[in-house]
Amino acid sequence: MDSFKGCLTSQEANQAAAVGIKGVCPEAEIVQVPVSDGGEGFTAAFHAAIGGELVEVAVKDPMMRNIKAKYLLHDGMAVIEVAQACGLALLTPEERNPLVATSYGVGQMVADAVRKGATRFTIGLGGSATSDNGAGMLRALIDAFAPHGQWDDIAELKQIRFTIATDVKNPLCGENGAAHVFAPQKGATPEMVLQLDERARRFAEVSAKHFGFDRSRHEGAGAAGGLGYAFMQYLDAECRSGIELLLDTIRFDETVSDANLVVTGEGSADRQTLMGKLPMGILSRSAGVPTCLIAGRISDREELLKAGFAVVECINPPGIALEEALRPEVARQNISQTVEHILRERKKL
Repeated sequence: MDSFKGCLTSQEANQAAAVGIKGVCPEAEIVQVPVSDGGEGFTAAFHAAIGGELVEVAVKDPMMRNIKAKYLLHDGMAVIEVAQACGLALLTPEERNPLVATSYGVGQMVADAVRKGATRFTIGLGGSATSDNGAGMLRALIDAFAPHGQWDDIAELKQIRFTIATDVKNPLCGENGAAHVFAPQKGATPEMVLQLDERARRFAEVSAKHFGFDRSRHEGAGAAGGLGYAFMQYLDAECRSGIELLLDTIRFDETVSDANLVVTGEGSADRQTLMGKLPMGILSRSAGVPTCLIAGRISDREELLKAGFAVVECINPPGIALEEALRPEVARQNISQTVEHILRERKKL
């Protein structure tokens, strides 16, 4: 199960579903798999999958205020969720301003992990408040490793491998770029969107001239306000689907090979779910095992069923107030009851 944003984590949603299963099939063997596509819960999902040490570090938030962030360190690999340092959830609605918000804290997390011996990085891109094209992150890395120099003076990053995890396929600039598609939800006005897009275009031009190549049009460059671009352009990062990367890491194909049923879910399911969101990643890897999709809100049910989900079910009763539905104890109960209902109906088949 994906997290139900603002309500339940992936682990909590999984536990609630397991309660529903046990209510019908007490003898069932249940495998709970915390998942994330790169945004909220990405570090926690990897921690549950591979173990390792959660490292806390002092960083700057999107408004350059002091906060604490955590990343995972395991056997020379660091897993970083950028939202820990530059997430939209760190700001009040009134504070949202992507012209000002910075990804500086992400660079601080990378620098700390490098100093602690990490040579491989998996970076979860999602939920950011920024649209700075990763410039803040790059500045933090310069400040950490070449405080009186330039980017080219940094030696510590030369042999380090980066993989960015995102299901965003947008380029950096243009109508489908970071500013036009994502900045409005981060507080950008129409005028700010144009400014941000122009800023991104100029940054990409300067960067391309410096390196002799341009990755601003690559899929994923527009992820996390252009952090995807900065990682690919400046750190030669490989771009992978977030959910595919996690499912490979946890060997999901082996886990599901002898399953009778897969249950996945998210806060809101609609036709956007079909465009590569986490439940579709689960469905595509379920090897023909019937896969049920539950969500707090359902739209486009017929399209979701045509995509291959065996069941598409809303966990909330009709007419429930949003505030009530978002209460964690209510959401847990509704998930359990919905999954229990699904299993009872399937036992009749």
